[in-house]
Amino acid sequence: MAASAQDATPKRRPGKLKQAICPGALGKMSLEDKCKTIAELGLYGIDLVGPKDWPTLQKYGLIPTMCPGGGTIPVGLNRVENHDRFEKPVHDLIDQCAVAKVPNLIGLVGSRAKQPVEQGIENCVKFCNKIKSHLEDKQVTFCIEYLNSKVNHPDYDFDHMSYGVEVCKRSGSSRVRILYDMYHVQIMEGDIIRMAKANLQYIGHLHTAGNPGRHEMDDSQEMNYRGIAKALVDMGYSGYISHEYSPTRDPLTSLKETLAIFDIA
Repeated sequence: MAASAQDATPKRRPGKLKQAICPGALGKMSLEDKCKTIAELGLYGIDLVGPKDWPTLQKYGLIPTMCPGGGTIPVGLNRVENHDRFEKPVHDLIDQCAVAKVPNLIGLVGSRAKQPVEQGIENCVKFCNKIKSHLEDKQVTFCIEYLNSKVNHPDYDFDHMSYGVEVCKRSGSSRVRILYDMYHVQIMEGDIIRMAKANLQYIGHLHTAGNPGRHEMDDSQEMNYRGIAKALVDMGYSGYISHEYSPTRDPLTSLKETLAIFDIA
């Protein structure tokens, strides 16, 4: 069994990108087995794992790289009538993240539902303003996620980069950032590298997956992730990059091939 979090000296992969996964990348394997496997592979941690499971990650010297809990995809932060529902739970999660040294907390904007985009942006800013001093005090980053409204999440409000950039700018806090999910960005706008470089100061976390299908990042899909990985290193991206795809073949074989793509010196 792995050493405790206090005693572990985590193995790390070669290269400058700090790689992690979302749980689905290793299929139906138990969380314990996922942790053991990715620790052996030299990853930093797992995204979207809630507080009750953090001790399992920490036992293997891993980080919960992105905490779930700030809004939902259909009902989120873009409407003021939802703010009371989410504000206290988010404050509670910020405290829990700080204690466990969890760097990021996800924020989901919600559906547009005929509300003007500008109003959605302003409402998200209002919510972020309610939590930003707490985020800054505890050194936790709130990352609002870019999702596509074309294929997977019809009517989701934050479906263009300009939306998230405006929320970050108007919030005026280094602890309000964007979860730049490159699968979703490719569907809506493409221009992955140039847009990341132009807005690097507002990007707090990355997700990957092949398009179409949200599967492996191999030669069956349209994105050149090796080129993207090199560009991220060249532009000085220093956050985590978490692989969020559904494998179509043996999950461990797929994951090893994926990690090698991103091992950029």
